[in-house]
Amino acid sequence: MFKEFQEFISRGTVVDLAVGVIVGAAFNNLVSAITTYLLNPLIGLFIGQIDLSDMKFQVLGANFLIGDFVNALINFLIIMFVVFLIVKMMNKMRRDGSRSKFDQNGEEIPDPQTEYLQQIRDLLRYQQRNNNDRRY
Repeated sequence: MFKEFQEFISRGTVVDLAVGVIVGAAFNNLVSAITTYLLNPLIGLFIGQIDLSDMKFQVLGANFLIGDFVNALINFLIIMFVVFLIVKMMNKMRRDGSRSKFDQNGEEIPDPQTEYLQQIRDLLRYQQRNNNDRRY
């Protein structure tokens, strides 16, 4: 069982996933700190409150703490923007890289081996047709 677990853990995808989770958690802490210590005071200057987490309103005796929601929303928007930039960069690298299968116009670049095999197939079909025509 330990050997199977070791084989499972040593696969590249599992290790990559673990690294991604750890980096993601660290990035989340960084974004939370940026939101709490930099953006909140900046936004608080414009709305008159320095700490957004204390923002709340009451309706019929119920307290709605919107400050924490605003903080979570800001964190979400920052993280999603960074993820968008990463995905956009990765897509561009795939299109521009040597492993790309698409040209600048977005058309698929044929694989040379596939193209060669298709030529062989077409040649064999041609020869087979010619041989069949001679028999009759």
